[in-house]
Amino acid sequence: MENLDQLRDDLLGAVAAAEDLTGLDTVRVSALGRKGRITELMKGLGKLDPDARRTAGQDLNQVKTAVADAIEARKQALEDIALEAQLAGDAIDVSLPIRPEEQGLLHPVSQTIDEAIAILGEMGFAVAEGPEIEDDFHNFTALNIPPEHPARQMHDTFYLPEAEDGSRKVLRTHTSPVQIRTMESTEPPIRIIAPGRAYRCDSDMTHTPMFHQVEALAIDKETHFGHLKGCLMDFCSAYFEVDDLPLRFRPSYFPFTEPSAEVDIQCSREGGTLKIGKGDDWLEIGGCGMVHPNVMTACNIDPEEYQGFAFGLGIERMAMLKYGIPDLRTFFESDLRWLKHYGFLPLEVPTLIRGLVP
Repeated sequence: MENLDQLRDDLLGAVAAAEDLTGLDTVRVSALGRKGRITELMKGLGKLDPDARRTAGQDLNQVKTAVADAIEARKQALEDIALEAQLAGDAIDVSLPIRPEEQGLLHPVSQTIDEAIAILGEMGFAVAEGPEIEDDFHNFTALNIPPEHPARQMHDTFYLPEAEDGSRKVLRTHTSPVQIRTMESTEPPIRIIAPGRAYRCDSDMTHTPMFHQVEALAIDKETHFGHLKGCLMDFCSAYFEVDDLPLRFRPSYFPFTEPSAEVDIQCSREGGTLKIGKGDDWLEIGGCGMVHPNVMTACNIDPEEYQGFAFGLGIERMAMLKYGIPDLRTFFESDLRWLKHYGFLPLEVPTLIRGLVP
């Protein structure tokens, strides 16, 4: 039996000298492995007489326990050192500036649609939608638009290829077909708005082949032209955020309303700037009128029992007037510089009564 004090000192020194977990495991195997120094001594205890075996076994177990405890303590220390090194290598310098992030903005068209829905929603109007590819009946015939009307000509309307039965569908020229489909499927009273895209063959500073409209329809037994005027006056005052905004209704003609009127708002163009609600000038913003009896009849609604009004406003035109955007074509050019200038955070929209609210 070799000198156990010397063995313990040698092994404890080797444990303390291990610089990493791999080196420590080598020391463990050399001491406590199947052929380790302590293991070999444990095997030799059987050759001793009982008294000597008892004394040597106790001393050897003390050495074994001391070495095992030292290995476990050194292992924990080396693991802590390795973890600290890893954390130091993965550390983030929080003093560095953050990465730049682009903030998304609402397009003026989206903002204006949200504003119109919020204001008219407080008047009791619900949003209705319909297909953008329409048939002749819903886009023209049901709206009392005669076959010879210029809107039906190919230079004004986008026609799709002819079907087998000879009919041709169109890209809707207004959102009025949504009104027709609602009247066909809904019993009065009806109070809806139809925001959405429309298409016409036109392109200049104030017209684009695709544009957006919001149309309103109210049908019941009592609605009259005075209700139409009051609705538009309240809407325009809320949208342009001008109290008691003066409106002017000029007699006009639309196939689907009778009587019909163009709607103007008071404005000033002094100094080359447009100011809404001031001055002695007028600016057209849309058309309106009482729903034509022929339209009611086409939708199976008795015009002798029911009546109602409708009006339509151009979304881009409303945005141009309110936010000072000079050219309609820029709405669709996908220029991020333009959007950063005219875009909106999705935070506030005007309402009918309370002004701007989140």
